[in-house]
Amino acid sequence: MRKIAVKLGWLFTGLAMGSPLLLQAQQPQRPNIILILSDDMGYSDLGCYGGEIKTPNLDALAKGGLRYTHFYNVGHCCPSRAALLTGLYPQQTGLGWMVDTKFEQPGYTDELNNHCVTVAEVLQKAGYATYMAGKWHLAHNMRDDGPKYNWPLQRGLEKFYGIITGAGNFYDPATLCRNNTLITPYTDSLYHPKDFYFTDAISDNAVAFVKEHQSPKPFFLYLAYTAAHWPMQAPEAAIAKYKGHYAAGWDKLRAERLKREKQLGMINANAVLSPLDTHSWEEEPDKAAMERRMETYAAMVTIMDEGIGRLVAELKKEGKFENTIILFLQDNGGNAEGVGFGGPNGETRPVAKDTAAVKRLAKTDVQYSVISPMTRDGQMVRMGKQVMAGPADTYLAYLKPWANLSNTPFLKYKNFTYEGGIATPLIIHWPAGIKAKGATRQQVGHEVDILPTLVALAGATYPQQVQQNSITPVSGVSLVPTFAGRQLPERAIYWEHQANRAMRLGKWKIVSGGIMNGPYGKWKTYTSLPWQLFDLEKDPAELQDLSGAYPDVVKKMVAMWEKWAQETNVYPMPWKEEKRPAAANYISTPWEYPNF
Repeated sequence: MRKIAVKLGWLFTGLAMGSPLLLQAQQPQRPNIILILSDDMGYSDLGCYGGEIKTPNLDALAKGGLRYTHFYNVGHCCPSRAALLTGLYPQQTGLGWMVDTKFEQPGYTDELNNHCVTVAEVLQKAGYATYMAGKWHLAHNMRDDGPKYNWPLQRGLEKFYGIITGAGNFYDPATLCRNNTLITPYTDSLYHPKDFYFTDAISDNAVAFVKEHQSPKPFFLYLAYTAAHWPMQAPEAAIAKYKGHYAAGWDKLRAERLKREKQLGMINANAVLSPLDTHSWEEEPDKAAMERRMETYAAMVTIMDEGIGRLVAELKKEGKFENTIILFLQDNGGNAEGVGFGGPNGETRPVAKDTAAVKRLAKTDVQYSVISPMTRDGQMVRMGKQVMAGPADTYLAYLKPWANLSNTPFLKYKNFTYEGGIATPLIIHWPAGIKAKGATRQQVGHEVDILPTLVALAGATYPQQVQQNSITPVSGVSLVPTFAGRQLPERAIYWEHQANRAMRLGKWKIVSGGIMNGPYGKWKTYTSLPWQLFDLEKDPAELQDLSGAYPDVVKKMVAMWEKWAQETNVYPMPWKEEKRPAAANYISTPWEYPNF
């Protein structure tokens, strides 16, 4: 067996995936573990990372713990969650793309394969109680009458409240589920607030799990918010608190965020803004509607933060706060997708193509539609550039200009392997085990490091085999030594998603953009752009391509990437490579998304 043994007392010792661990701590008990993941947020959105959005509870956790400045995710929903929960690169789990399509290649199925285990499965075997509230998005089947072997309870969770799919109306989320049964906000016997809002529902159920946990066992809680993924929806009172906060526009606010990022030590002092990847605020014709989108986005983030505050308060009330390790990170960068734009001209219109064919759901009918065309009270859901975000009868994204703000100062967005797509905050707070308060860690890390870190802290055993299935050894390493300020050995970190490729080794990073040819999800071919080379110590915004000056570095790193791709099921890919002239702008335009 591949074992991570952690003896908890005044000294942590052990073996973390073959690497020595050493950590001083104060508590003899194994810690409770809370892993929090937000959705479609940029590196600079949190207050403690330079944003103007009000996140006092996450800021307090950062002040009492650690902030990592060079941490990475995978860049898109399903693959990112697969990496986070298994300690493997996505293609090793079978989820190299999304749960939408089952390809024939081993790296690109539509759900987790049998050669990986989730952190919940490992911790459950080690004697932890395991709970989850939020977004799962790791199984192809999302219906009650289909197979559920990859639903949360079959992957190590004892209690689950949330959604099986990846997004939905915040007032009526698709595939809402308790344990193994799909429900609606009206049929759930355990949770029925006066006004249902999904972010609050996630928080409230997480608080309930902690309150109900009266066992001597430690617990693991995975809290996977859908904030701030589209649609931009929030209660009016929450949005009103941000009225006027974004009237200055994205260009000025990006500069202000960069200044605060430098003051907080979240970005190198020599960093400069990437070029504005949109028109200026002065040129924006629909200022009121665009302000409203960002006001709503900010409200969504603050509501999530308030829920985290309620969870912290419950931990303190139960006397569990000191020995609970809380981790917060994001699944990808800010999202430039054009969902709800309203076609090439942004016209205001119903989501439904045929409004006469839309049927109103009864309160007992399960909501399966991620983009529901009608609310349960009979209102047609609207989209369009000039629609005001917030209510249940709207379905909008916050669009590329605001995503450019979220990802300050980086290039690109969700799906891409430039820093704007893959850089994430990481906050780790643990009073009983981390002495440093408010410190930053420059250590480079990746989502694949979370499982080995938590398994090490739990004194658990990572298996080589489950039933008759061999389990792939983890790709990450434990971050525990960094808690005490020690450096991990230098290593390479890799990415591939939708033909976007990258690798980081020390200060160097190579990136090759990918163009998927055709409408979203219908691709048959892709086009790779040339490899670029960046020195992230001097150029964190990836503005100076040094591939011509250091061809030997590029050659070495590309060879390493190709070897990794062969070993981790990146190859064979589901799409064939096609040589085409490089497009000037290879972000999907809003009207290329299906039904929009």
